Amino acid sequence: MITAALVTGLGLGSMYALLALGFHITYIVSRTVNFAQGSAMMVGAVLGYTFAISWGWPMWLAIPATLALAALYGLVIERFLVRPFHSRGSEAWLMATVAGGLLVDNLALFTFGKEPRQFSSALLQQSVELFGTSIGLLQLLIPLAGACIAAALLLVRRYTRLGKVLEASVQNPRAAQLMGIRVNRVVAVAFAVSTVFAAIAGLLIAPLYSVNADMGTLFGLKAFAVAILGGIASAGGVFAAGLLFGLVEAVVTLYFGSAFTQMFTFALVILALAIRPNGLFGSKLLVKV
Repeated sequence: MITAALVTGLGLGSMYALLALGFHITYIVSRTVNFAQGSAMMVGAVLGYTFAISWGWPMWLAIPATLALAALYGLVIERFLVRPFHSRGSEAWLMATVAGGLLVDNLALFTFGKEPRQFSSALLQQSVELFGTSIGLLQLLIPLAGACIAAALLLVRRYTRLGKVLEASVQNPRAAQLMGIRVNRVVAVAFAVSTVFAAIAGLLIAPLYSVNADMGTLFGLKAFAVAILGGIASAGGVFAAGLLFGLVEAVVTLYFGSAFTQMFTFALVILALAIRPNGLFGSKLLVKV
């Protein structure tokens, strides 16, 4: 049972990590975060179900269509809920993104319905033996997919032109504009990537859980806790914190029951941040004057 719990924890942790990486990428580019990230996860799961199950599209078409619409959702959030406030030095983008996420959740509730739907997948029918325990193939693929996405993000930031543009936009936006970099476009791309990460998490987790209109609320809250716990400016720290959070959650559920899961995990987050205010893997920001 412990093997199955650990595999489940890694899968959940990967989902939290993907959502938290969305918080990370918008923060490093614009010092803002998208509090509609949980709803973006729900959008990915609901659109994937609608295209693949309700409309019968093949997965090779349903998945790209879902991710494209998720990216568009991110662009809309940045353009109408973040940029108008952030450009004027206002912090109202925080409440605007929260309200935007709630609006989308309620739109999904009225269009998709409130009844949970089962997103069937052929991978659910396949399993492998691991340390004498039968584990679903999808449960093993989820952590692998999460690790690959996190590694790709790190490689893009360090070794590509896009990564250099991101770094320039973060370090000195005004100088970046003088060099011809369209900072607003870079920020918009960051928000699109963040919602794509969330949609991927929704698509991966949907076959293991029921798809419903409010499925992203708790996931989004946990992902933000993970982002802070890992040190939101550190991609590697955020991913590691996601895995750690998922493992702790799975072990607590196994030994104490699901009634204590949220109590234990969030209490540990508070304790960890009391000891390490900048996150387990973060560092204090030094400002040169």
